Amino acid sequence: MIRLGRAIRKKSAKWIAGSFPLNGVRVRALRSAGYRVGRSVYLGEGLHVTDELFSDVCSLSIGDRVAVAQRVMIVLASHPNESTLRTHVQSVYGHVAIEDDAWIGAGAIILPNVTIGRAAIVGAGAVVTKDVAPRTIVAGNPARPLRSVDEASWMK
Repeated sequence: MIRLGRAIRKKSAKWIAGSFPLNGVRVRALRSAGYRVGRSVYLGEGLHVTDELFSDVCSLSIGDRVAVAQRVMIVLASHPNESTLRTHVQSVYGHVAIEDDAWIGAGAIILPNVTIGRAAIVGAGAVVTKDVAPRTIVAGNPARPLRSVDEASWMK
């Protein structure tokens, strides 16, 4: 019964983190779901975190001054549920770390076991399957490096 109550609290907190109209409430809700969220973080509406409700095998860490745009999906766990594929395909459980000052564009998808480096930028709609180096701009499906933040013409 304790596990069920904890799972319901976590699921509710994640729902609030993705849908509440005030950013401060979204940030506090994500923390109460058991994830590490730094200072001065912006979480856009529609954030969705997929993980295991009844286990602590997954983790999410968001650094300070991170901006996460609308409709971002962070996948910490994935499996084929009750499909017969479950006997042939391993479940994936992992972590995601988004380091300080990173910016995640609208609609991006971040898959398990990925680290987004410090001050990196993930373009809108990108599917991040591998680590992103610090101060690197990535975009596409799968996300590929475009240039460094220092080389970007809009920074000059």
